[in-house]
Amino acid sequence: MATKRDYYETLGVPKNASEEEIKKAYRKLAMKHHPDRNQGDTAKDSEAKFKEGKEAYEMLSDANKRAAYDQHGFAGVDPNMRGPGGGAEGFGGGFAEAFGDIFGDVFGQGRGGAGGQRGGRQVYRGSDLSYAMEISLEDAARGKETQIRIPTWEGCDICHGTGAKVGTKVITCTTCHGQGSVQMRQGFFSVQQTCPTCRGTGKLIPEPCVACSGQGKIKKQKTLEVKMPAGIDDGMRIRSAGNGEPGTNGGPAGDLYIEVRVKKHDIFERDGDDLHCNVPISMITATLGGEIDVPTLEGKVAIDIPEGTQAGKQFRLRGKGVKGVRSSYPGDLYCHIAVETPVKLTEHQRKLLKELDESLKKGGNRHSPTSDSWTDKLKNLFT
Repeated sequence: MATKRDYYETLGVPKNASEEEIKKAYRKLAMKHHPDRNQGDTAKDSEAKFKEGKEAYEMLSDANKRAAYDQHGFAGVDPNMRGPGGGAEGFGGGFAEAFGDIFGDVFGQGRGGAGGQRGGRQVYRGSDLSYAMEISLEDAARGKETQIRIPTWEGCDICHGTGAKVGTKVITCTTCHGQGSVQMRQGFFSVQQTCPTCRGTGKLIPEPCVACSGQGKIKKQKTLEVKMPAGIDDGMRIRSAGNGEPGTNGGPAGDLYIEVRVKKHDIFERDGDDLHCNVPISMITATLGGEIDVPTLEGKVAIDIPEGTQAGKQFRLRGKGVKGVRSSYPGDLYCHIAVETPVKLTEHQRKLLKELDESLKKGGNRHSPTSDSWTDKLKNLFT
């Protein structure tokens, strides 16, 4: 009989290796030599190495067994001295933990998954739902309480939720015997999977209810109260817990996410907590100055236009923006001045403007500081 290799040597770790190092080494070995991944000529050798690594890991992952092995060698962990399930062929202690970690890697299944009950019907959380709500800028700034209609599921009144046709009964699944799962052989291991016949419900409906098609529930609409917080912005979401799709086999319902879409405003454009707007003024007001009214979300306010205001001039009104959901103070309103050019002039008006233009030209650079600067830049460009 072949001499048994040292457990540390089998896993390729030093004798002072930590529990995490031992676990990591075993997972690497198990992935490499798992029988399902090694077929043909290498199958027998891989299976032997897999069993050898499995035994070594179980011994070294258990603190008591490891101490006995370190002190007495193989004699300290004689299989004949261990209770049922505790030997190299058992599934107790540290091996079960490591097995759970490599389970998903070997068979393509994650631990935990969508939620489930070991040895019973699989329980799944319902899917989340999304609802797009369009609101005005004013409602976004001030907040709003409204109602929406969303799809929901209610128990079928005809079959009273059983899913079976009136006069018939639901029977226990003959494949899984009501467990909702079956044991499948995967090479060296026995793997639990959702029953393919009843799809995890543990029940079969020979004659489904006509009203609900055997689902035991009917899709309807329900009204939901929604409170939009003041300052909410475009793209933000509001979570309504438990108002998503219902779970399966008694699992919890998903959530409803209300996605906010703020409609484009005729006057204002929002930038975070600040607002921007274009304010048209006449050429005369820009030249002589004066007082004008500008809009805000709370109403009109008056601002003074200084004499000689140029197009593009910006006026800042503090605190006239939006107070965001997470802000302590409201933002500002920025008014961008747009000087309007007169159109559809009469002959008399044209004559007056020409006379004004001649008069301004005689005044020299002092009437047109911007034009004078522009002319100088052109001269420098072509010199």
